[in-house]
Amino acid sequence: MDTMDGLSMDLERANLDKLRGVFPECFAEGKLDIDKLLGLCGEYIDNDFEKYRFEWNGKAECLRLAQKRSAGTLRPCPGESVDWEHTRNLYIEGDNLEVLKLLQTAYYRKVKMIYIDPPYNTGNDFVYADDFADPLARYREVTAQTTKSNPETMGRFHTNWLNMMYPRLRLAANLLRDDGVIFISIDDGEVTNLRRLCDEVFGEENFMAQIIWQKVYSPRMDVQGFSTSHDYILCYVKSSVESIRQEAFSQNSAQFNFVDSSNGKKYRRRSIRKEGSHSTRSERPNLWFALSAPDGTQVYPYKPDGTEGCWRWSMDTYIENEKQGIVEWVKTENGWQAYAKQYLDTEAVKPPETLWLHQEVGHNHSAAESIKKLLDGKVFDSPKPVELIMKIIKLATYSDTNDIILDFFSGSATTAHAVMQLNAEDGGNRRFILVQLPEVCDEKSEAAKAGYANICEIGKERIRRAGRTSGRETPASVCSSWTAPT
Repeated sequence: MDTMDGLSMDLERANLDKLRGVFPECFAEGKLDIDKLLGLCGEYIDNDFEKYRFEWNGKAECLRLAQKRSAGTLRPCPGESVDWEHTRNLYIEGDNLEVLKLLQTAYYRKVKMIYIDPPYNTGNDFVYADDFADPLARYREVTAQTTKSNPETMGRFHTNWLNMMYPRLRLAANLLRDDGVIFISIDDGEVTNLRRLCDEVFGEENFMAQIIWQKVYSPRMDVQGFSTSHDYILCYVKSSVESIRQEAFSQNSAQFNFVDSSNGKKYRRRSIRKEGSHSTRSERPNLWFALSAPDGTQVYPYKPDGTEGCWRWSMDTYIENEKQGIVEWVKTENGWQAYAKQYLDTEAVKPPETLWLHQEVGHNHSAAESIKKLLDGKVFDSPKPVELIMKIIKLATYSDTNDIILDFFSGSATTAHAVMQLNAEDGGNRRFILVQLPEVCDEKSEAAKAGYANICEIGKERIRRAGRTSGRETPASVCSSWTAPT
């Protein structure tokens, strides 16, 4: 019987085991012979040390930090959660570096998509300046609001930012599935360094796009020089460019083998009985009711094995969709079946472009107004638009799978809001994992005046309210900050 040592996954041992399985001849007395390994790969040792490299002070140390096993744990918080018993969503408070280590065991190569909006390195408070020697002490320092700045005058302006990002991206790459994809928001300040960093972590050949997002709709008149109207979103895939589900290839037209006589559009049938998670009567009792088939037969959402299931729609939604002509009843050998007509989106056959205008995906002002309306006040600065994240999710995931979406710089929890909203619109079963450091709200801020002690309190409240307003009460569980064992 294996014993548990209380530590996170040993990434160094896992990597060595992989190499040993493929190249056993490169190991002697349990040690890796790197020269022999390079020789087998056609890279022979010579005296040419003038090679193209991306180096900075602290790189080797922060790689060791990423590989160092965590002795932390996560404490569940059922009282702060929505439907604790059934949820498969997670909101985690804690230092994302340590949380990413803890996620390795359960989510290694299981995450379909990652979106992050990391600090843009503006030189202001820089709460992710890791203490290599004692990350727990650093975490306690941050939660006590003893933040540090990262001014350009200190001489390590870019270095500090790279040392913050590098170990986190290395750990994030481990969590991605082979067909996984990552999107990262960034501005002009670090976009060049981020490209080089991602080229190293994910592979230059796996670069997909550098998207330009129009974040404002009018120029600022109070700036000198140029008024910046855009940010970037970098996109990398885990293994090859074919692994991302682009809109151009997301819908197999052969599946749309029916033609609607009323409008001439191609469509496919999709059962309106819910599948996947939270699809039983006991979990969703309000979605268990009878529908009337064309001959008056009363049809309940039983699953093929006889289990009492539930519908994807409420009765009101069913009635509205029936009026719109997208409900289709089909009599099969197993009785009447109710389907929704899912039309082929002719616009979706176009490949996605790298210029995203604010009219399509929102802008900074619309995002701020949206969260202000949801949370009854301006409690968060510079959130991303829900529409922007929804477009990203559409590019990378399918609605009819249980794809996991991770955001470990979750901020105001826009990613969770986008997942819930999109699932409500297309009946999807996507799941989210959010991680956020509980940065203390400034006592003079609107957030503090509204009663929010830290950013995590804002994110959790947004998830609760967004889950209700999306028309689909979405379960979400909360885990508290990581702590070292006593």
